[in-house]
Amino acid sequence: MRREAWIFTLGNEVVDGRIVNTNAAYLGRRLTLLGLEVFGNISLIDDVDLVTQFLRYVLSRRPGLVVTTGGLGPTYDDRTLEAVAKATNRGLVLNEEALRMVREKYESAGMGLTPEREKMAYLPEGAEPIPNPVGTAPGSWLSLGDTVIVSLPGVPRELKAMWEGFVEPRLRQLFPGVRLVERWFRVVGVPESSAAAVVKEVLKLVGGRSLYIKSHPKGSETGEPILDFYVSASSVDEDPEGLVERAVKELIERLKALGGEVVRSPSEEPD
Repeated sequence: MRREAWIFTLGNEVVDGRIVNTNAAYLGRRLTLLGLEVFGNISLIDDVDLVTQFLRYVLSRRPGLVVTTGGLGPTYDDRTLEAVAKATNRGLVLNEEALRMVREKYESAGMGLTPEREKMAYLPEGAEPIPNPVGTAPGSWLSLGDTVIVSLPGVPRELKAMWEGFVEPRLRQLFPGVRLVERWFRVVGVPESSAAAVVKEVLKLVGGRSLYIKSHPKGSETGEPILDFYVSASSVDEDPEGLVERAVKELIERLKALGGEVVRSPSEEPD
C-alpha cells in the first residue's frame, strides 16, 4: 500500500474558528510516527456535495489512507458518512453491528433508540464499525482495494480513544517495518534566508529519499535571528538514523561557519 495519507477535519465550527483544530495536529503527528507521509489536511464545512468533491479528488490519487473526523453524530448536519458513501459510489446502509453498539450504549443509560440515534448506525456499504469506548457514535473502516478510509468522531477524546485502541494497531499491520528518526536543535545568529542555502546544500550532499529538513524562525530575520531545525527520515530500505545524524552534523558545521551558535543540542524531543 502507498504510504500517502490525507486528513479531513470536517465541521462548520472547525472552519469558522469556533474551535481549535487539535484533531489535525494529533492525527498528523500519529501518522508521521507510523511512517506515513501526510500530503494534506483539508478542513471543510458540513456540506455533503463539497466533501464528496474533495474526497473524490483525493481518492483519485489512490492514497493508502484517508482519515475523516467529525460529522458522525445524531444531528441533521452530521453527514460525513453520506459523503464517504457518495464519493465511493456506495449506498449508506444500516449496519447491524453498528446498531448493536449504539443500542447497547443507550440501553446501558436506560434510554431507547430514536431515529436520530439509529442514524449513527448507518455506514457506507461494506464498511466495518469502529468501537467508540467513550461516546455513542461508532466510527467507520472502509477498505477500497489499496486504500482505507477511516471515519472518526470529531470530539477529541473520542477520536483519540478510538485511534489508539483500534485504528493505529490495525494500521501498524498494514504499514509495517517503517522506522522514523527525528532530531531538533536550535541555532542563533543565522537569518533563515542564509540558512536556506545551507539546507539545500545538505539535502543534496546527504541524499536519501525520505530525508526532510525544515527551519522554523523564532526571532527576527534582520534583528536577532533564532532558528529551530527539524530533521527527519523515515524508511524501510534506507538507514534513517544514519541519514539524520549525517544531515545534523553537516548542518551544524555549515551554520557555525556562518557565525551561528547552537544553543540547544540535537535531541529527540522538541521544547
